[in-house]
Amino acid sequence: MAKQNVSEQFVDILVRAGVRRMYGVVGDSLNPVVDAIRRNSAIDWIQVRHEETAAFAAGAEAQVTGSLAACAGSCGPGNLHLINGLYDAHRSMAPVLALASHIPSGEIGLGYFQETHPDLLFRECSHYNEMISNPRQMPRLLQTAIQHAVGRGGVSVVTMPGDIASQPAPDRAVEHALVTTRPTVRPGDAEIEKLCRMVDEAKRVTLFCGSGTAGAHAEVMEFAERVKAPVGHALRGKEWIQYDNPYDVGMSGLLGYGAAYEATNECDLLILLGTDFPYQAFLPDDVKIVQVDVRPEHLGRRSKLDLAIWGDVRETLRCLTPRVKPRTDRKFLDRMLKKHADALEGVVKAYTRKVEKHIPIHPEYVASVLDGLADEDAVFTVDTGMCNVWAARYLSPNGKRRVIGSFSHGSMANALPQAIGAQFVDRDRQVVSMSGDGGFTMLMGDFLTLVQYDLPVKVVLFNNSSLSMVELEMLVAGLPSFGTANKNPDFAAVARAAGAYGVRVEKPKQLESALKDAFKHKGPALVDVVTDPNALSIPPKISAEMVTGFALSASKIVLDGGVGRMVQMARSNLRNVPRP
Repeated sequence: MAKQNVSEQFVDILVRAGVRRMYGVVGDSLNPVVDAIRRNSAIDWIQVRHEETAAFAAGAEAQVTGSLAACAGSCGPGNLHLINGLYDAHRSMAPVLALASHIPSGEIGLGYFQETHPDLLFRECSHYNEMISNPRQMPRLLQTAIQHAVGRGGVSVVTMPGDIASQPAPDRAVEHALVTTRPTVRPGDAEIEKLCRMVDEAKRVTLFCGSGTAGAHAEVMEFAERVKAPVGHALRGKEWIQYDNPYDVGMSGLLGYGAAYEATNECDLLILLGTDFPYQAFLPDDVKIVQVDVRPEHLGRRSKLDLAIWGDVRETLRCLTPRVKPRTDRKFLDRMLKKHADALEGVVKAYTRKVEKHIPIHPEYVASVLDGLADEDAVFTVDTGMCNVWAARYLSPNGKRRVIGSFSHGSMANALPQAIGAQFVDRDRQVVSMSGDGGFTMLMGDFLTLVQYDLPVKVVLFNNSSLSMVELEMLVAGLPSFGTANKNPDFAAVARAAGAYGVRVEKPKQLESALKDAFKHKGPALVDVVTDPNALSIPPKISAEMVTGFALSASKIVLDGGVGRMVQMARSNLRNVPRP
């Protein structure tokens, strides 16, 4: 049996860790690793057109599966292109192993062609970032990198010079059992007892949930019922907590709706469950706050805490719920449920009024129809910008669907690359990319990746020929819009020219049939929907303190844009409210 080289050993360890594909673009320093993948039937090389796509795709795969995913870039410019997608994966706590191949080891530090310093460049977007400078570091260094990515939830970067990758692997290399799953973290009894006392002493308790409630839906509902607490959520908590939730009072934040803001500000005990919600302006400063999070560095980052609980949400609530006193008083809960339903009723007409005749098409209407037609277990990937608004307002979670976006990093151009990673996990599962024309065109080259691999991703393009979220930011700041207009082609024609299914929709009556036909198509498809760039209406009162981006003023700012089917759920929840 021929002796392994370092690249072959590297690939074998990835396979043992459960990695089934590596996304990237080939290149000289990376060629030995790619060749090792070519000769290993247990792992595939996924050729993309841009390394940023590779990193986004790996991050999405990791979020869908909960397991380690991998990407790679060749030396210098190649691995530099990974950095934006890696930032997104890291901030999304997606376990990703990135290989940054490097110039020949004997040339490092001498200004060689394409020389960069990956050990410095990736430091901020990784838990672990080291270079293999000697074959004897394998496989221990790679195993350590994998355990950092999986155990801490985020990115590990391994830098490897091309000449090292081709050298013989060391004899009697130490290989140990790999960590491929994360443990649960249970708080101590003393913290549970303190929290129990605080809950029992509080008259009005509100729960505010983030992505850390994944897998804890039943426990959150049981606790909310026991203490009669309204349940609000952040954007990343929506898919995990909103469905089958009779205590739902909506979402807080810039894209918020319903009564979540009132519920979090009118309680006397606010419990933050698995959320690193960044907008302090929406959090109260005059009520007691408890935060439960599996990552201790998140505790107290956004608000002053009366109690910090280090533990995962499910285990914490399993310990806490049996100990707190059950309540029968629903006055606070029922008042918040009614406020929530009334608030939704007030804006629901925004997408139902004369939609059949409105040209350009209301984007709210597009999102509403898409929500109704998509599969019950569809994966939606959502571009940053106005697509975030429409996804937040109109996509209906049900415990089976997934919604993935650049919700923490806030990058443009994420939806299409993330759809690629989600679709490779399961070709039979419906994957829908909700793309804006700005984000889509930024990495449009990787639409060809869909065609090359015949991936059945459905791209629904919200084409308003503008960077409309940026226009909103400029408007709020008192600036005229500038540099935000896009001169776009007929994207459906571009899709057809590339070898995919493409259809352009300019009238509302064409929308439903166009989406149905695209969904029936076996391969990649693009639906180019010409939407109204003026769809977002602004509240009549805007604080002068409001700044650009997703930062908020000291007052509550709510964007009026409809709420889709959520009003139906809110009204159904009111059936439990006693009538006077």
